[in-house]
Amino acid sequence: MRRKIAVLRHRLWSIVTGADIPINDAIGGLLIPHPNGIVIHPDAKIGCNRLIFQQVTIGATSKGIPTIGGHVDIGAGAKIIGPVHVGDHARIGANAVVREDVPAHGVFVAATGTLLDIE
Repeated sequence: MRRKIAVLRHRLWSIVTGADIPINDAIGGLLIPHPNGIVIHPDAKIGCNRLIFQQVTIGATSKGIPTIGGHVDIGAGAKIIGPVHVGDHARIGANAVVREDVPAHGVFVAATGTLLDIE
């Protein structure tokens, strides 16, 4: 009975927010201050304690699915597509399209489309 209630609650909030966030064990410790328009592939591997803003897409291509480490901040409108790995404590800027690996503690921004070397 609890499972049915949880599924119904998930579907209700998915409709209200326009988000598609799967219910699975791969997602935990997720902070979403503005949940509208977020889409996460059900097979994506996501670490703990992430901050995800609105309109973020974490999706697959025919080549693979993203893997996101723990304590990652993902800015509004960012897209993480394909078989990329985002390391722990990385930051993805707003509207960035990530199609390459981001190392731990790395910063990826939309303005340059590349990694910034922040020390």
